[in-house]
Amino acid sequence: MSRFTSSDGLALAFRDEGTGPALLCLPGLTRNGTDFDPVRTAFGHAWRIISLDSRGRGASDHDPQFLNYDVRVETRDAIELIDHLALPQVAVLGTSRGGLIAMSMAAIVPDRLSGVALVDVGPELAPEGLAAIMPHVGRAPDLPSLDAAAARLAQVNADRFPGVSPAQWRTWAAGVFRETPAGLALTYDPRLRDALLAQAEAMAETGPPDLWPLFDLLKGLPLALLRGANSDLLTAEAADRMQARFPDMIRADIPDRGHVPFLDEPASRAALGAFLARVTDRTDP
Repeated sequence: MSRFTSSDGLALAFRDEGTGPALLCLPGLTRNGTDFDPVRTAFGHAWRIISLDSRGRGASDHDPQFLNYDVRVETRDAIELIDHLALPQVAVLGTSRGGLIAMSMAAIVPDRLSGVALVDVGPELAPEGLAAIMPHVGRAPDLPSLDAAAARLAQVNADRFPGVSPAQWRTWAAGVFRETPAGLALTYDPRLRDALLAQAEAMAETGPPDLWPLFDLLKGLPLALLRGANSDLLTAEAADRMQARFPDMIRADIPDRGHVPFLDEPASRAALGAFLARVTDRTDP
């Protein structure tokens, strides 16, 4: 794990492993770079895999100003990371909120992107899926261990994630919880919840932003969409509209997965492999 200092003074953690062209991996709302371990395993022999812990998550510093837990600020952080690493271009793999950051990067530094892969996110998100996330953000469950959290996850998600092993759920739980003598604690700043509530209050007055113009900025780039076939956040209809916008977009609806796929599934590996091959073909002289 390495660190760099953001322009507003936070130490942000990232992992930088492998050799070859750069793939910048940006995790979801409460997640961190460990979610991309399957990507490192599958593609680290040919790609330089860089994953960022967004501010307030994982090993990165918590922000004393919780309103900075904002996609715009986190987009700046991602750009500052590739500046820190002196990378002229990167392909970006963005899961959920990380995909929103990837689209925002296309508005600010389009020349720095060699391709974008979105994981269960797009310019149109189902209100029901957003509402389902909010009750859990910033609140550690009253459970004694990661094993107990894994069992709870398996129970709650049985319909959308059938057949997931206890070991897989434990790995997933370890992304957001850590064991302490008093029970589970969060691996991210609980004030992320306060930021979301403030943003929701602002949107209640102005309405949600139209993200389709951001998505349209991806035109001309190698593009992929990995969607959980059972996702309650990115509907099949929304994914169809994305596909209609970009008919050549690589798309995989990952069976037996909701929001979000784990990226270790055969269908995920196949789609990412096709995407990375397309990026390579585009960038090779």
